[in-house]
Amino acid sequence: MNAKVHDLMTESVVTTEPHVTIDRVRRILERNKVGALPVVDPDGHPVGIVSATDLVPTLKPDSPVSSIMTDKVYSVPQYDDVSVAARIMRNHRIHRVVVTHEQKVVGMISAFDLLRLVEDHRWVAKNPPSESKRHKSKRV
Repeated sequence: MNAKVHDLMTESVVTTEPHVTIDRVRRILERNKVGALPVVDPDGHPVGIVSATDLVPTLKPDSPVSSIMTDKVYSVPQYDDVSVAARIMRNHRIHRVVVTHEQKVVGMISAFDLLRLVEDHRWVAKNPPSESKRHKSKRV
C-alpha cells in the first residue's frame, strides 16, 4: 500500500485567520460541517488550529480565535506516504493533520480518512498451510 497523503486528503479545506472572532469560527464550522479549521497567516502558512471541541459555550463570542487556538500545528507534505500522517496522529494523539505544499495549507487528513484506506484494502486471512502431499518415508 503506497498511498500518498494527496490521495486521501480533503482538498476543499476551509481556513480562518487569527483575528476572526470565536462566534464567526463557530458559524464557519457549522455551515461547512467540519470539525476543525487551520488558522493561517496572510501568506497561507499554518499558525494554529481550532476544533469544535475548543469552542466551549463559556467563551466570549467576540474574542479572536487566536486566544483559544492550538498554536502547535502538525503538518505533513501532500506527497508523503500516508504512514507519515498516521504516525504523527498516533504519536501526538490527534485526529487531524494539516496538509501542506511549499509550507502553505492545501488540505487536511483525518483519522477517518486513514480508516477509509484500511476499509478499502480489507485484510483477508489466508488459509493455513495444508499438510504436505509427499509421502513421508518410513525409517526402520
